[in-house]
Amino acid sequence: MDREPERDAAAHPRGGGQDERGPGDGASPAAESGAGRAVDGGGADGRRARREAERGERRSAGVSRRALLTGAVLLGGAGAFGYSRREELDRWWWRYSGAAAPRVEGEVDHGGAEWIPASGANLRRASRPRDFGIDRVVVHMPEATYDVTLRVFQDPSHRASTHYVVRSEDGHVAQMVRELDVAYHAGNRAFNERSVGIEHEGWADQPEYLTEAMYRSSATLVAGICARHGIPVDRDHIVGHREVPEVVRVCPGSAWDWDRYIELVRSERDALG
Repeated sequence: MDREPERDAAAHPRGGGQDERGPGDGASPAAESGAGRAVDGGGADGRRARREAERGERRSAGVSRRALLTGAVLLGGAGAFGYSRREELDRWWWRYSGAAAPRVEGEVDHGGAEWIPASGANLRRASRPRDFGIDRVVVHMPEATYDVTLRVFQDPSHRASTHYVVRSEDGHVAQMVRELDVAYHAGNRAFNERSVGIEHEGWADQPEYLTEAMYRSSATLVAGICARHGIPVDRDHIVGHREVPEVVRVCPGSAWDWDRYIELVRSERDALG
């Protein structure tokens, strides 16, 4: 590092100012003698003058080594900062993707479904499967009629919904939440994020609601969901609400015929190719 006195010497070299004054101008013999030694290159002052001249030549020739090193450090630090910020953005992008995902009012994921939207308070906007991979279907029974189920999921104070509701009488399907969004249906956040939920009109202890029309319509619906998201058609990936971890439920009830249902889903899935 340069010392402050030497920088001053470089800024104000000898040969100007008081050093130019003669004896008649008040310059002492010692000052005059010192000036002569500096100009002649003799003594300590001369050596210092030469050092300062050499430094001046190096500075005029280009950027100093210290400046180059400082610039390199700054550039390296900026690059590292930019890279770390990119990694941070990579970790947090999913928080913002849902709001930007395009949506068309009335558009449904299942052909033939009727769009009856749930309250926005009963779901979380997302962009699945980009945000969260979908690898489960959860079968529900609401302990209510089809119409009551729709009204409940449209009530913002209820804080729950499913993606689909299937009517018992004729198997009619209402879609209430887009598959790209997270419906509050499973009572388990991880399952909500990874699954599609389906309500089937009826009560767990009233098997008369389990009509042929509802079974077949639901099987077609689930086959399409499995095809879209690459979900295996088996009991590990198509589950009842009572099988969700940390949840105490009975739905869809003991009367639900799982063997028959899975076979129907497989048949429909095979037909899709």
